[in-house]
Amino acid sequence: MKAKLFHEMTTEELITKLAELKKQLFELRFEHATGQQANPMSMVVCKKDIARVKTILRQRELNPSLAPTGKKAK
Repeated sequence: MKAKLFHEMTTEELITKLAELKKQLFELRFEHATGQQANPMSMVVCKKDIARVKTILRQRELNPSLAPTGKKAK
């Protein structure tokens, strides 16, 4: 996922997404260990997404004004 999409999410959504990504990484590691993984780059992408989410959460922790305030007007 692009970092821009993560920046648009609320903090609660990011925490939920982080849990999903960690579960996905666990499953990918399990597939890798059993030799069933079709795309080895999927683990790298998942790890980078986890890092992006953690970075954005930390930025918001340090500067709460970075968090989105609500729905964007179209």
